[in-house]
Order: sequence, then structure tokens, then C-alpha cells
Amino acid sequence: MADNTPAGSTTDGAIQVGGPRQPIDARVSAPASYDVADFPVPHGREEEWRFTPLQRLRGLHDGTAVTDGAGVKVEVEAPEGVTVETVGRDDARLGRSGKPVDRVAAQAYSSFEKASVVSIPKDTVLSEPVRISVRGQGGVAFGHQVVEIGAFAEAVVVIDHTGDATLAANVEYLIGDGAKLTVVSVQDWDGTAVHVAQHTALVGRDASFKSVIVTFGGDLVRLHPRVVYGAPGGEAELYGLYFTDNGQHQEHRLFVDHDTPHCRSNVVYKGALQGKDAHAVWIGDVLIRAEAEGTDTYELNRNLVLTDGARVDSVPNLEIETGEIVGAGHASATGRFDDEQLFYLMARGIPEHEARRLVVRGFFAELVQQIGIPELEERLIAKIEEELKAAVA
Repeated sequence: MADNTPAGSTTDGAIQVGGPRQPIDARVSAPASYDVADFPVPHGREEEWRFTPLQRLRGLHDGTAVTDGAGVKVEVEAPEGVTVETVGRDDARLGRSGKPVDRVAAQAYSSFEKASVVSIPKDTVLSEPVRISVRGQGGVAFGHQVVEIGAFAEAVVVIDHTGDATLAANVEYLIGDGAKLTVVSVQDWDGTAVHVAQHTALVGRDASFKSVIVTFGGDLVRLHPRVVYGAPGGEAELYGLYFTDNGQHQEHRLFVDHDTPHCRSNVVYKGALQGKDAHAVWIGDVLIRAEAEGTDTYELNRNLVLTDGARVDSVPNLEIETGEIVGAGHASATGRFDDEQLFYLMARGIPEHEARRLVVRGFFAELVQQIGIPELEERLIAKIEEELKAAVA
């Protein structure tokens, strides 16, 4: 059901305390597996598929999608000292972060031929980001990407998706003890692309992981960021920005598995929607297991509806199996423009269309600033301005 809460108000999802121990993710219909045969073909009534228009997945969910030779082209630009490899399916680093949790992810894992592995050595501090370009060539593709960062290293990785493709992929982040990794994943596809991916981060002892996911393009984009902790002291910050336009379906399903003591997570996702049949879905699942004492976690989703005909489904979930935590909370808010903000700006001589643009730009500013790469921030601000022209010009 769409969340129609007025701007500035909040709704909290279900909180469960105690109860029997759950599997790795109680909200999926089958156990995690590398084998696609272990997952039934979804019919749309499962909890993890009920918001997704299956007919628009072009066969990624039922095995009828077949690679056709076009697919995607992956190119990596990396600073000196970073190792970039193309490896076969037998490479020991593949699958280390965790198993696929739905049929499309398992199909991608079963179907890719070569994987790209980017390795940052321990104690290395990169002054320039690693840039991974994923350019759609118009066909069907299954992909696998691994980013491995050694102990006490620091790096920024930008993954840029453009062009047209029907792509199912798994992306793994292996973060060594004491390391700091920031990943910016941009989905700036052509309007006909379909992109379904599972992103899984394995965070080491006292390590820090920051993910910034930016979604603009595509006919259908469904991303499943996941965080697991390999040792105490890990931190994860998950930020997201999405702008859902006419007829687009953009779905972000997050899962943070606190199964290790004294770890922290913070989730902030914001979206704007405009146009007929624009549909955004945000699912934020956080599980604090009985052994995860000292956990500190919070998640927030906010959505701004710019025009009639757009729909948002926002579901924060927090499940707690221990009372020995530092803090845990979540919230969701969906609404239209804040009329007081709009009036304030117009009362100072700013035209209505410009005032609306300033409100939306301010709405996203907090997340854009998390990127930390000036040229990329400028590009995304320009993209937001471009999108806004259609809604508020």
C-alpha cells in the first residue's frame, strides 16, 4: 500500500522483539543459495516480490532470459598499485561475502562466465577513486564484480551504469580489518534498461563501509544492498538517492544483518517521484540477533511526490532479539512539497517554479554531499536539475 503520510510526518514499520531465531533473512521465501534450482520461480505473491512487476523483468526471474552476445562492456580505471583482474568462476574470492538470496541473484551467479576483481592492497590510501564503467550494449547479460580492500587501506570506488541492457548481477565488497571503503553506484541507464542486482558487503573488524546508491535511469531497476559483519567494531553507512520518472519502477531493498557484537549501521534513503505510473519501492530490513550486543542502528526513508499519478511503497522493518543494544530506530515519511518552505521563498520574490527547484535540490543536498567527488556531485546535481525541468518548469 502506498504511504500517503503528509510531508514532515512519520510512520514506523513493524518492530519485533524476541521470538525464535530466524534464518539469514526471514523475509525471503527460500534459503540463500548459489544454485538457481533452489529458488522457485516467483509468482508475485511472495513478500520479496510483491511490489515488483515481474512481466517487466524480461525473463530474468524465470530462466527465459539468455545472453545474446551484446550484454555489457566493463572497463576499469584504477590508480597505481590497484590490481584489476578478469577471473573465471573457480576464483576463491567469488562468493565470499555471502550467497544469493533470490532467484535472479542466483541466476546471475550461475550464468556469468568471467568476473571482474579489483584489489586494493593493505595499508594503501588511494588519492584518486577507482572508476568502473558498466556500459550497456543493448543485450542480456549476467555479471559479477568483486572489490577487495586490504587491512587498513582506504579507497573510493565509483561504479557507473549507462547505456541499455537487461542485466542481472552480483557485486561483492570484501573489506579488511580497519579498512575504509566508499562505493558510489550510479544507475544512469537509458530509459529502456532493466537492472537487477544484489550488492553484499562483508565488513571486517573495526572497518568502515559507506555505500551511496544513486538511481535515475532505466525502465526497471531493483537493487538489493546487504551488509554482514565479519568481526566486532564494523560500521556501515548506507545512503541512497533516487528520482523516479514517468512509468519507471525503482526498487531498493536493504538488509543489514547485525549478527556480531558492537557494530553500527546508519541508513538514509531519499527519493523524488514525478509523472504517471512512477513507482518507487524502499524496503529497509534490519535484524539484530541475540549475540549482537552493543549494536547501534538507525534507518530513515523520505519521499517527495512532485506530481499526481506517482506511487511510493516504503516499509522499514526492525527485528530485535536482544535488549543489550546502544540504540535502534527507524522511520519513513512521504508527502508533497512543504508549503511553508515554498511560501517563504516566494515571499522573497523567488518565482514559484524556481522555489520548487530549490526545495527539491535542498531535499537531496545532504546525500549528494556524501559522495565527496566534486565532479560527480556536479554531474548528479545537473541530472536532478534536468529531471526537475519536466516537473516544475
